[in-house]
Amino acid sequence: MNLKSLLARPFAQVTYNRIRKSAEQAVADQQNIFKQLLKVGSKTVFGKDHDFQSIKSYSDFQAKVPIRDYEQLKSYIELIKQGQHNVLWKGKPIYFAKTSGTTSGVKYIPITKDSIPNHIHTARNALFCYMAQSGNYDFAKGKMIFLSGSPVLERVGDIPTGRLSGIVNHHIPRYLRSNQLPSFETNCMEDWESKLDKIVEETIQRDMSLISGIPPWMQMYFDRLIEKSGKKIGDLFPNFSVMVQGGVNFEPYKAKLYESIGRHVDCIELFPASEGFFAFQDSQSEPGLLLNTNSGIFFEFIPMEELENERPRRLMLAEVELNKNYALIINSNAGLWGYNIGDTVKFISLKPYKILVTGRTKHFISAFGEHVIGEEVEAAMTKAAAEEGVRLVEFTVAPFVSQNKGKSYHEWFVEFESAPANLDSFALKVDQNLREKNVYYDDLIKGNILEPLKITEIRTHGFIDYMKSIGKLGGQNKVPRLSNHRQLADGLEPFKK
Repeated sequence: MNLKSLLARPFAQVTYNRIRKSAEQAVADQQNIFKQLLKVGSKTVFGKDHDFQSIKSYSDFQAKVPIRDYEQLKSYIELIKQGQHNVLWKGKPIYFAKTSGTTSGVKYIPITKDSIPNHIHTARNALFCYMAQSGNYDFAKGKMIFLSGSPVLERVGDIPTGRLSGIVNHHIPRYLRSNQLPSFETNCMEDWESKLDKIVEETIQRDMSLISGIPPWMQMYFDRLIEKSGKKIGDLFPNFSVMVQGGVNFEPYKAKLYESIGRHVDCIELFPASEGFFAFQDSQSEPGLLLNTNSGIFFEFIPMEELENERPRRLMLAEVELNKNYALIINSNAGLWGYNIGDTVKFISLKPYKILVTGRTKHFISAFGEHVIGEEVEAAMTKAAAEEGVRLVEFTVAPFVSQNKGKSYHEWFVEFESAPANLDSFALKVDQNLREKNVYYDDLIKGNILEPLKITEIRTHGFIDYMKSIGKLGGQNKVPRLSNHRQLADGLEPFKK
């Protein structure tokens, strides 16, 4: 065990004990954060506009602060860009995290001096929890790769601005810098494919012990390494023992990633976003992500069936129930108030509070009243693929609304690594799985309103080429799992098999 591994041991145990204690007092911590946020927020432009001084309770807060998305926050962001202080939070943000919105174009999410520890410390806490539970400290002595966006920052309204992963790159602790790959120069490359080739060149001969990134882009990295070396990743990197992933549901990618590795490695799932680091996997033996309840964010939860209501119910942590889908709403020391981040979660444990990420509020299909969500299509496909020994690369789902004869249906665009022997029977199996998951979809099939789903095969590397064609290859960009329109489906037309 080298010095870094040795020093990590006491820090990991102290951090793990602190997180366990914090998890036991999550509701109390949330109440304290709520009060602290209001106290600081009352002195801001936003707080004065929403009469924070008169707020005495959570119900007062609900009455004063409506749920909002980026568009409804944008006027305050513009004031910050113009140089005004104390707009959403005290002072000015130290960064803008630049992210793409589906309706808002580029979004500029504030990161403040008070909120940056949430992004930095949570990732560290996840690794320390893993160390303390698993006893694996040796990976700290090997090389670690974080597949991320460029750390090059521009200035917007005199505020350093870039992708979240690039911003975080500037805050990696000094003691990890010597372990980190790729080089800073390579990380600054914008073209993903050129960058990937350079990453492979820099890492293929190194002692990689930890690999981190969004699953589809990790798979691209693995594919290039295998092509170049002719070896499985686990053979190429004998000391590779920890895979850190997040950003999308891992299950559809899991089988292919592990097949590429060729042996077991531990996996740590994270739930980060530009708006905050919300949860992380704290155990290798229990499912779910531990909600980050003591890190500057006050959480609210809206039952998904009420999200479109004029005045939906807004629940505090103490009011949530198991196995119900909620839209995740945050109030934070980054100056986000009643902010709908667009993700849906469900609780699988209340002691401690642990969640699964189930989808996106805007990524669903309800063209026919079925309201199918990401969790359901992923479960339907993953189950069928496991039973049939099918390996997937990527897939997305869109409604096909018949304009002529014949019924409408859901069209699944799928890129297989190993396709099923009979595509039609495989599609029926996926369809049956989805019917078991969603009673409304089942009723539409039973009532002959919809035909069973149809699968359209996408050619090898089709999704990669599609993402390249729209300028969203690599980094933190993801293929939406499903959509309620045909825009993505139409874009995939040239990439059919």
